[in-house]
Amino acid sequence: MKYFVLTLGCQMNMSDSERVKTVFSNMGYKQTDNEEEADILGVMACSVRQAAIDRVYSKIHDWNLRKDRKSIITFVSGCILPKDMTKFEKLFDLSFPTAEMEKLPEFLNHYGVPSIHSVSPARLDPIKSEFWSIQASYDSSFDAFVPIQNGCNKFCSFCAVPYTRGREVSRPSEEILKEVGDLINKGYTSITLLGQNVNSYGLDKKGQELSFAELLHRIGEVGDKASHRLWIYFTSPHPRDMTNEVLDVIAAHPSIANQIHLPLQSGDDKVLIRMNRKHSMDRYRQIVEYARHKIPNIAITTDIIVGFSGETDEQFANTVLAMEEFKYNMAFIAKYSPRPGAASYQWEDNVSMNDKKKRFEILTESLKKSSYAHNISMIDKEIPVLIQGRSRDGKYLIGRTEGKVNVRIKSDDLSLIGKIMDVSVSRANPFSIEGEFVMVTAK
Repeated sequence: MKYFVLTLGCQMNMSDSERVKTVFSNMGYKQTDNEEEADILGVMACSVRQAAIDRVYSKIHDWNLRKDRKSIITFVSGCILPKDMTKFEKLFDLSFPTAEMEKLPEFLNHYGVPSIHSVSPARLDPIKSEFWSIQASYDSSFDAFVPIQNGCNKFCSFCAVPYTRGREVSRPSEEILKEVGDLINKGYTSITLLGQNVNSYGLDKKGQELSFAELLHRIGEVGDKASHRLWIYFTSPHPRDMTNEVLDVIAAHPSIANQIHLPLQSGDDKVLIRMNRKHSMDRYRQIVEYARHKIPNIAITTDIIVGFSGETDEQFANTVLAMEEFKYNMAFIAKYSPRPGAASYQWEDNVSMNDKKKRFEILTESLKKSSYAHNISMIDKEIPVLIQGRSRDGKYLIGRTEGKVNVRIKSDDLSLIGKIMDVSVSRANPFSIEGEFVMVTAK
């Protein structure tokens, strides 16, 4: 039997899907990218954005029509609001939270779909009593996501995550360290620690678990001893919980990437209050200043929302000033749209789409300037690059720098994919660079 899984949403959902695949693999099922040949069709859904939910409805409509000509089973799981899950229960054969993923074999047995390996669901190894203990079936042989925490306690007014994933829960540090250590031993060159608020790790288990800085330090110690070059990332931190200790740990360990994603969302204190961000511009500024003092070559990226409910021209102008001040390497700019389940969904969406588009364009132009300046500064320098694949035309290899700048290299040597190679930068664009390999053998 074959299964197909559509994954929507963020990296957390991608990581969850990798564990779903392990469940199916242990039952003897084969993965397929062709929906038409699948016997089991599933979605790892995301209620955070309405567009993702709309796509789920489109898929299940098509899949249910197919039941007239083929016996199939459908399921849905993921990051889903209770009200969305209630609706999905009527459309999908199976609907369950990710925390109950280890019960999937049992659920399928109720539909007359036994394990091909004839193994009792309760005995499937390594499936245990908790979702995190399921060994991930990684989609990449060199780039892995490792969940360290789930849920959110921040309740930003624009965000539905606390209602889709619940309160913050920290994964046992022993499990995290083992998974990271195993990945390093297998030669992985990029490992990203995942959580809605990674730097609040351990706060739900004070006195019983490591702090995020302590966990990062332990991971850095393992990474520094690796026989190959690698970069360890984490995302996303919240400014409220970011400490100098975390930045000190980044500076102390060569294996921890000199890059942080620090969501700003708005450059105006009044908007930040309405967003319930629980940090001020002064606090944010202190973090950035210390980061650049401690790690001079650090790359800083961010998230920004334009046109949030009630945002005035003056308040948006403060965000423009913040963009110019912090000179981000990259920013992910989004036009505000009310998200069902979030507090602001009840508020008037009183910034016109036309104004949102104009503000988006203004910030994008500001970002182009700062990103281009960073990229130009790399010309004629030799920098390490993680080779990720090849271009569509097959003439170039593509990769990313430690600071996650896209790179294009004239080469067709596919043996270099997954390795960190030194590249001499010869050309810069606003959001990418180009160069040539300094040497043809990986370190």
